[in-house]
Amino acid sequence: MKLKAGCDMRLSNVCLAAALVAIAYASVAEKRLKKSDLPANVQKTADEQSAGATVLGYTKAVEHRHVEYEVQLMIGDHTKDVTIDPQGNILEVEEQIAPDVLPANVFHGLSAQARKGTLAKVESLSKHGKIVAYEAQVITDGKQSEIQVGADGQKLVRKE
Repeated sequence: MKLKAGCDMRLSNVCLAAALVAIAYASVAEKRLKKSDLPANVQKTADEQSAGATVLGYTKAVEHRHVEYEVQLMIGDHTKDVTIDPQGNILEVEEQIAPDVLPANVFHGLSAQARKGTLAKVESLSKHGKIVAYEAQVITDGKQSEIQVGADGQKLVRKE
């Protein structure tokens, strides 16, 4: 009987874990769009932000019933992603930045978190026109992860 109870408990844990993964996946649904699918206010902001850039694509994300649109851009040799609310307001801008032009304190903060890893793509994160954080993709032993620091180069208490 102990063996059966143990199997039942493991099966329950597996089912619970699968349900949690399904809920997490369902809470963030992202869909690729055409420009013509964007609401007029979003389209106007996307057009303003993409002046002089190449548009790589548009997406619509729904997270916890909250809708956001994103325009992915290529400006010269770097990327820029602009997140826009349904009313056309800019919520966040992620813009790629070369590690060698980062403020020294930010570079040192990211390097300290990366430890023995290599900083790959680095982006500034702006909200309301002000840089609030920097994030970097880090490659360590062939595995990729992401780290963030504040605009001052210090480790963030919570991710932006």
